[in-house]
Amino acid sequence: MNNIKVAMSAFPSKICFYGCGNMGSAMLRGWVAAGVSPDIFHVVDPVAENLPAGVAVSRASQEVARPFDVLVLGIKPQLLSSLAPDIASLLAPGAWVISILAGTTTQTLSEAFPSARIIRLMPNLAAAIGKSPLGVFAPNETELVKTDIAAWLTPLGAVIWIDDEAHMDAVTALAGSGPAFIYRVIDALTKGGEASGLPHAVAAQLAIKMTEGAAILAATSPETPKALAARVTSPGGTTAAGLAVLDADNALDRLMTQTLRAARDRGTELAKGDAK
Repeated sequence: MNNIKVAMSAFPSKICFYGCGNMGSAMLRGWVAAGVSPDIFHVVDPVAENLPAGVAVSRASQEVARPFDVLVLGIKPQLLSSLAPDIASLLAPGAWVISILAGTTTQTLSEAFPSARIIRLMPNLAAAIGKSPLGVFAPNETELVKTDIAAWLTPLGAVIWIDDEAHMDAVTALAGSGPAFIYRVIDALTKGGEASGLPHAVAAQLAIKMTEGAAILAATSPETPKALAARVTSPGGTTAAGLAVLDADNALDRLMTQTLRAARDRGTELAKGDAK
């Protein structure tokens, strides 16, 4: 649950979401849960639904009567070039464009919106409960402005500043796509529990609760995940037997490296317009 409340004096008076799919909706829900008034937000999206009550929705930019100082850009990366003029019509002079587009560089965004101030952001769906990692790249902003940006974003999770934009594709793979990989691990643990003789419902509950507890402990302990794993592992015990499978030929490390590399590279492809 999101227990962080926003200092409204530090929050923009109006924010437009241009494109509001799953990620944008998660951000909206996180902010509203933190006490931001829904009427601060205006969504422009032809099909968005199930948004928080009180959020204004327009199906086209022509329905919007005013420009915005802050716009969250949540369209498909390959649509940027065709939609840029429409998006630009919604921007006040010197507006911030907060892009959550995978693979789309600040140079590309600045060419599309030459008068805007560009911020790249990569959250994930846990923004809805205030638990998302938030990779942020804002190279042209002062430390004072970055403090304000962090204040806006903190209700959605942990703000992690990225100094080198070349790292943003890897941030997208790990922080943005990563939850799907963890969900698949949970599903695999459930199937493994079933194969070991547990009823499906019991295996699923154990897998979810075990993952929840392990993640919370990893987040709050001064010890590294490697050290925590060692604490669970007795020589010749059950954990050691299981780890021997994961560690054989670095199987798990190699699988995760390949997984994240594929996600990283796909983000770059999408930004270049490869929709295949």
